[in-house]
Amino acid sequence: MDKFIASHPKSESLFARAQQIIPGGVNSPVRAFRAVGGSPLFISSANGAFVTDVDGREYIDYVGSWGPMILGHAHPDIISAIKSAAERGTSYGAPTELEIELAEEVIDAIPSIEKLRLTSSGTEATMSALRVARGFTGRPKIVKFEGCYHGHGDSLLVRAGSGVATLGLPDSPGVLPQLASATITVPFNDPEALKGVFSEAGDEIAAVIIEPVVGNMGCVPPVEGFLQTVRELTSATGALLIFDEVMTGFRVSRGGAQELYGIKPDMTCLGKIIGGGLPVGAFGGRRDVMDMVAPVGPVYQAGTLSGNPLAVTAGLTALRLLRELNPYDRLNAVTARLVDALLDSARECGIAATANRAGSMFTLFFTDGNVTDWTTANRSDRAVYARYFHACLEQGVYLAPSQFEAGFVSSAHDDSIIDRTIAGARRAMQRTRQV
Repeated sequence: MDKFIASHPKSESLFARAQQIIPGGVNSPVRAFRAVGGSPLFISSANGAFVTDVDGREYIDYVGSWGPMILGHAHPDIISAIKSAAERGTSYGAPTELEIELAEEVIDAIPSIEKLRLTSSGTEATMSALRVARGFTGRPKIVKFEGCYHGHGDSLLVRAGSGVATLGLPDSPGVLPQLASATITVPFNDPEALKGVFSEAGDEIAAVIIEPVVGNMGCVPPVEGFLQTVRELTSATGALLIFDEVMTGFRVSRGGAQELYGIKPDMTCLGKIIGGGLPVGAFGGRRDVMDMVAPVGPVYQAGTLSGNPLAVTAGLTALRLLRELNPYDRLNAVTARLVDALLDSARECGIAATANRAGSMFTLFFTDGNVTDWTTANRSDRAVYARYFHACLEQGVYLAPSQFEAGFVSSAHDDSIIDRTIAGARRAMQRTRQV
């Protein structure tokens, strides 16, 4: 492995310094490169489809700040809007017209949302949505799916994916047993298991929360009919269906995964793209459900920086650009071309691999057979992925530092950049085969 890890002296120095004062040297676990080895890259700047590290090396970026940079880094219209907003003040702690305009833009794109409440993160959005669901139904339990990550709220850190899987932690210390016991976990894409849960505890279930396309055990789309079954079971029993579209909202289509698959949830959680690269989250849904939220209803939720004018300005600018440019057909096409080429290079090298894609989200899994749930994703060869990751870095291609994360293509990835990626990834695959 060591011979695959190139030296990045400035990043390595900064990482050593960071570890003295920041847990693990990072402010979010997957950034630490624990799953792939070596020191994380410290980024100094980003523009379009590229990031540049503190050692001055440029990479074609497929992390995209973990999804929000669908228009590319430092889009000039978004940067200009943020600068103008900052000149008017960075935070007011009071309502602004911008918040209304952002909510209207979201509601126009996602018809299942009739009312929307802004938060400062996706974790806040999912925690709040579950509290509202319990308040609305008067029921205690929630259902989530193995490998789905819904933020680091206590009741949701049960068989989560992403960073938890990367670190090998099935749960997190500090989560109270009584909270974990109110969370029922079911395998993703297993309708019969879900039916069994509802037959046993249907009258206790407040909500089912699901990533309609999982992005936190790698990209795993739903099998045909699965989301329909989830919708039918929740409707029949009075449980609410919550789509966690923090990652998929405005990513797989303007109307999110619910538009792509034709499913109408009761509530939706959003983040990432609706902040245009700044921290933001939101939850919304049916009018009667959302009217449970204070100050209209009894379910309390608040946030000092919710609706922050800089974040709302960036998000509103991004959503308006997406509506005007409608880049989704092209994004789908170039992502499909990239994924096909990655699979071809693995086959040429005799390396077992499969791939999943949903819109401009994708993951190359180093495993035989289809990946449809956490069990099949977990069969991936982490060591091969780690070698491939570092070989790609040598070729100037920056992928997620974990087998269990999705990659993202932006509208800034033009055909020439995709061609460069394919050529570099092919050389990286050949180098991976050599060990």
